Amino acid sequence: MRGRRTRGTGVLAVALVCLAPLLSGCDRGRQEHDAALASSTAVTFDSADGVRLDGRLFGRGNDVGVVLSHMLPADQSSWWDFAQRLADEGYLALTFDFRGYCPGGTAGCSQGERDISQIWQDVLGAIDFVRAQGAGRVLLVGASMGGTASLVAAAHSSSPIAAVITLSAPTSIEGLVADENVLTLLSGGKLFIAGVGDASAAMAAEQLYEQAPPPKRVEIVPADDHGTDLLTGSQGEVVRTLVLNYLAQFGATA
Repeated sequence: MRGRRTRGTGVLAVALVCLAPLLSGCDRGRQEHDAALASSTAVTFDSADGVRLDGRLFGRGNDVGVVLSHMLPADQSSWWDFAQRLADEGYLALTFDFRGYCPGGTAGCSQGERDISQIWQDVLGAIDFVRAQGAGRVLLVGASMGGTASLVAAAHSSSPIAAVITLSAPTSIEGLVADENVLTLLSGGKLFIAGVGDASAAMAAEQLYEQAPPPKRVEIVPADDHGTDLLTGSQGEVVRTLVLNYLAQFGATA
């Protein structure tokens, strides 16, 4: 019994030693997340068709705005760490919950019913909001359905969109469609990113690239991650660099 107890204690000790770096990393991630939240401001704005949406604004006094649109089934909080990175880089970054998404608390609670076919109108409202905050140049970054919505919104925007970047965007989802008719209306830069292990997203990225007019670029990275998980997964630094470099290229004012 004593020997068995001693062995168990040893195994537990080794497990705790191995787990310590992971816990430290989790603590660091939580601290960064909390810091990003503390430096942002809760905001509300209306979609193009009048639905009240909750969001958070990162950065102040910047004239280049980036609208970050979330994936299914996430909410705006999935973007917060990267939004803070953008604010540190000098951008005005906006995250928001699509209509009908109500995570509650600091993550907000947008009104309306969930209707993916209409979320492009939420992106249009976000574009108008960041312009009202002083952004003279606007870029869109969307994950999964948020990427599809960003492409459709850019095609319908009354003001030019400098670039659209998508992470694992499908060509269509529940009535929201980014087909050739939509893509041909996009004159700004277009970057389509997906992971090779996320087969349907990789195929969609290639298709979107083929149908879109230049300037355009497609990057299929060696990862299985989807949407915003691409920013934190095995190829996270590569993907973050791709996004930041593209934003810098097309966000630069003349």
